[in-house]
Amino acid sequence: MRIATWNVNSIKQRLDNLRTWLSERQPDLVCLQETKCVDNAFPREQLEALGYNIAVHGQKTFNGVAILSKFPFDEVTPGLPGEGADDHARFLEAVVSTAGGALRVASIYLPNGNPPGGDKYSYKIRWMDRLIHYAQERLALAEPLVLAGDYNVIPTASDARRPEAWTGDALFLPRTRERFRVLCNMAFTDAIRAGNDSKGLYTFWDYQAGAWQKNDGIRIDHILLSPPGADQLTGAAIDKHVRAWEKPSDHVPVVVELAIEARENAGLAQGRNLRLGQPEQ
Repeated sequence: MRIATWNVNSIKQRLDNLRTWLSERQPDLVCLQETKCVDNAFPREQLEALGYNIAVHGQKTFNGVAILSKFPFDEVTPGLPGEGADDHARFLEAVVSTAGGALRVASIYLPNGNPPGGDKYSYKIRWMDRLIHYAQERLALAEPLVLAGDYNVIPTASDARRPEAWTGDALFLPRTRERFRVLCNMAFTDAIRAGNDSKGLYTFWDYQAGAWQKNDGIRIDHILLSPPGADQLTGAAIDKHVRAWEKPSDHVPVVVELAIEARENAGLAQGRNLRLGQPEQ
């Protein structure tokens, strides 16, 4: 099973690139972030035509997450628990059935947190604490769990071309990295780092100052796997070439391969393209 995450930085602006990449890569499950549209404006038909069931949790202009799946959704849950007043569309969980049982996937768009020292950074840390609590509860289920998305966290100096340029940024502050380590140390595996500790592995290049041309990147898009998922990990990659396409996102896809087989006869299910907050038809 091939699972990917991609911050598309506007689904409308990136639809052609997304469709091209989906046809090229053929992922089974895709977590999208920064779709930047309400649920009813999501381009369902164009993606359904490629064989995907769709779950979305959108928001006008900002944020927005989605999950595309070649398999029917058994469950879809929007919103990260723990702060009822939080109306940001940053988290979406879905469950699909596999030959070995349930596979749980979450699409995550963690807050940026800048500028540090203010309300935005406090919100980022609270959000990370909520994610840690969520992960603790889900680990108890002892099922494959994939936490995939734009974490807005540079885990180590090796994950930035110029780490010194990020020392005062919310993405690289010691407290940010410490909360990420807490999450990983709960038994999660950072899929990209599981088999590659090389420098130069980046997922984001700013549009400004020729960052792409200089390869001045950072790694902030991550796929974390629970132990049952990590046990099935057979490969992981960053699709860097997508950043060179016309009208690119500033992020690129991250992809993992898991030795998990689909349930027999699973496939696109009629009536399972869920619009959250609305009953199924």
